Amino acid sequence: MTHIDATHRADLRTWVPGADGHADYPVQNLPLCAFSTGDGVPRGGTVIGDYVLDHAALAASGLLDAEETELVTIAAAASLNGYCALPVAKRRRLRATLSTVLSGSEPVGAERLLVERKDAQFHLPAEVGDYTDFFAGIHHARNAGRMFRPDNPLLPNYKHVPIAYHGRASSVLPSGAPVVRPAGQRAAHGATVPDFGPSTRLDFELELAIWIGGGNAPGETIPIERAGEEVVGFGLLNDWSARDIQAWETQPLGPFLGKNFLTTVSPFLVTAEALAPFRTAQHPRDAEDPEPLPYLQNAQDQASGAFDIQLEVLIATAAMREGGLAAHLLTRASTLDLYWTPAQMLAHHASNGCPLRPGDLFGTGTVSSPAPDGHGSLLEMTKGGREPVMLPNGEVRTFLEPGDEIILRGRCIRPGFATISLGEASGIVTA
Repeated sequence: MTHIDATHRADLRTWVPGADGHADYPVQNLPLCAFSTGDGVPRGGTVIGDYVLDHAALAASGLLDAEETELVTIAAAASLNGYCALPVAKRRRLRATLSTVLSGSEPVGAERLLVERKDAQFHLPAEVGDYTDFFAGIHHARNAGRMFRPDNPLLPNYKHVPIAYHGRASSVLPSGAPVVRPAGQRAAHGATVPDFGPSTRLDFELELAIWIGGGNAPGETIPIERAGEEVVGFGLLNDWSARDIQAWETQPLGPFLGKNFLTTVSPFLVTAEALAPFRTAQHPRDAEDPEPLPYLQNAQDQASGAFDIQLEVLIATAAMREGGLAAHLLTRASTLDLYWTPAQMLAHHASNGCPLRPGDLFGTGTVSSPAPDGHGSLLEMTKGGREPVMLPNGEVRTFLEPGDEIILRGRCIRPGFATISLGEASGIVTA
């Protein structure tokens, strides 16, 4: 499953100005995107330093052979769904092609291949046909569960099955989309009669976005042995949550209007191939935990199917921005604390014959670490709103207020390899 090759070499250099040693997008990263310029028509590209390599321009440049041109043309489309449908061998070939072009000698007419990032507008990487949000952050599950079941925070099924709910694909939007406070039915704690109005307990959730290949027909499954190859790429995902609406509506069928008003996703698809050096063993289960059922159990996936990605959440209130203050770090967490691997989530999703399609999106569920400074939501940080968070400028928050900006970031660090970033997913609460 781990496939480290010449594209990951730490000493690789590029002719793109300023991209060598770039803090986020060096030549070892090469995230894919859908972007547009003045004409507003989206097309595919590769982010490199402070530029975007225009796939359409590269395909027309004459620098590539026929197979390479075909692959780059697929990745030059208005969305990356065609790329997501490629088998893993062709995805690797495309990465090798892009790496060779960018790390070789500067080609004649190189300036025609690049667009400055500041001049580009970024769209969703792929058209999302279906979006599923998992609940794989066990520390978040425990923290939230304790608020309702102090003596038994995890329900009996949690350690047996990757829990998830189906979200609303139409409200998945790229980073920067405004966060419009939702209205809905809400009830005070313990009340049996609701009222209707804007949410007063608006929250964020720190999640990893997983982009899917899929392609199984209805009734077919995707066995765990090959599920990892159907995990195409990663990003950041904010599952904005109206906690008061959510609490009232969730019983008995689960989240609905408290979740589906907006899901923010980072605009770059960091490929599974780019993350090969940051694969690691899945965290061992506690001795008393059940073994996964056979359809979720695979030795190779347990040995290298997890990812070491460092995540963080920052807040910038309207007052902070007006005062010229930097965004404040709220929390840090790690994807090593997820209870299920991406392959296990995918294999379970398809285990009943549910057809997955290229470009489908998974959220991992809120990623929280065991320590109090690693909570992935305000619900956890404030213990349900009972213990406000103090900000450096003297403001306090239990839940989000108008003008608050939430910024999610992700980074991969390993000695001997270039550090790469998953970018940002951000949004400002409008009211």
